[in-house]
Amino acid sequence: MALDVREKAAAHRVPPRPRREITTAFVVSRIAVLAVAAAILLYAVPPLVATGSWVSLALLGLASAAIAGLYLTRRLIPAKYLVPGTVFLIAFQVFPVAYTVTTAFTNFGDGHRGDKAAAVTAIETGSVRQAPGSPEYALTVALRDGELVFLLVDPATKQARLGTAEGLSPLDGAQVGVTGKVLQAPGLTVLKAPEAAARGQEISALAVPAGDGVIKANGLSRAVEGKAALVYDAACDCVKGNGGTWTADESQGYFVNAAGEHLAQGWQVGVGFGNFARVLTNPTISGYFAGVLGWNLVFALASVLGTFALGMGVALALHHPRMRGTRVYRIALILPYAMPAFAMLLVWRDMFNRDFGLVNQLLGVNIDWLGEPLTARLAVILVNLWLGFPYMFLVTTGALQAIPRELTEAASIDGATPWKAFRRVTLPLLLVALTPLLISSFAFNFNNFNAIALTSEGGPFPAESPQVGATDLLITYTFRLAFGAGGAQFGFAAAISVFIFAIVALISAVAFRRTRKQEEVYA
Repeated sequence: MALDVREKAAAHRVPPRPRREITTAFVVSRIAVLAVAAAILLYAVPPLVATGSWVSLALLGLASAAIAGLYLTRRLIPAKYLVPGTVFLIAFQVFPVAYTVTTAFTNFGDGHRGDKAAAVTAIETGSVRQAPGSPEYALTVALRDGELVFLLVDPATKQARLGTAEGLSPLDGAQVGVTGKVLQAPGLTVLKAPEAAARGQEISALAVPAGDGVIKANGLSRAVEGKAALVYDAACDCVKGNGGTWTADESQGYFVNAAGEHLAQGWQVGVGFGNFARVLTNPTISGYFAGVLGWNLVFALASVLGTFALGMGVALALHHPRMRGTRVYRIALILPYAMPAFAMLLVWRDMFNRDFGLVNQLLGVNIDWLGEPLTARLAVILVNLWLGFPYMFLVTTGALQAIPRELTEAASIDGATPWKAFRRVTLPLLLVALTPLLISSFAFNFNNFNAIALTSEGGPFPAESPQVGATDLLITYTFRLAFGAGGAQFGFAAAISVFIFAIVALISAVAFRRTRKQEEVYA
């Protein structure tokens, strides 16, 4: 009876919880994640405190606390692996896409990079002109707690003064050299000539208030006092001077006069769908959009299908059981893929040169390959084919090795010819495995900026349209429009990027849908 009781007690006893083994990899990964989180926290806290961004600081603190709590506990094992991936997904995918889309609804670009206050400051300081008889100062550029300041010496009084964006103040303890410039001063770091030259834009932008005017640098060793020709009047929300008045237009982000002319400096504002409407209604853009899009599709499809056909053909040849020396051939075939693409594109550009190019010399012809629309398009497709087929060769080789040879042998036993066995057995199985890669290759080649920019530069250009060339893709065409002679127009470029994204996403979605149907057939 006692034995039965002991057996029942042992049967109902809860087994001890097994000790979790702590591996070196687990400890190292935990330390690495916590170290990265701590480094980001220490790096971000000082600037957030300095700028008074308390909401961002609170969010950063909560995120750091959550990460520390997650990786200091033994529980929530799946979350330890999901959180880093989610963070990287948000940082490198979600945030760039969201930022691009939001930028597309603004006029962000050259002349519209800051807010209205920054625009007013730039307009006023940029219009400063030296007044007759105003003093000139010997200038030394220095740093005070990382802030750029002027050390000014009045040649008449030999008095040294400190100039900042807030105004002038005495500079006690300054050592003035024989040239009349300040050599050193307590608490200040004097910049040497190369260091000051590297900060030329900051030096030119700094304006020191002085009386009715401001003091601005004239070079790196002299400063002059002058008055702003253009002054902002808050009462009318306008800029006055030079015999005119420019009123703020919040829809454009410019100060505009009665004739519709605006000052060069503006500020960033939301423009709604203005950038998108400009793509569709501007005749300079929409007039050539369809032609460029058509060639873009031809280039991407020819690149993908050509590289796939060539890579698959070579892979099938080397996959044959009677083939010898496959390792040597494979090493030789992947050399184009191993070389830097930008260097190879420049080499191919010179090879297609009409006067001294290797292609004309080998063929014994005198063809202006990059000077005629048809030959230029053929040339860039051939170059892209040479650069891209090793990748298709590698992935097709791997996919072929995963297909059992019994399938093709059974097809041959049933009387199928090699071509029919390839078309009915091998090719469908390859497409099931490689279609996602083909779709991603199409998306890459659709936006293959380097292949065009480094070979034909989008040309040749017709005389009536120097903005669009025969080999321009949408990405190169819009890059020239958004960042050409008119300056950087980031909002406009972002809007065009959204159009390109929509086109590629639509084509990819249709292709993936057909892929799923194909997988269901051959599953």
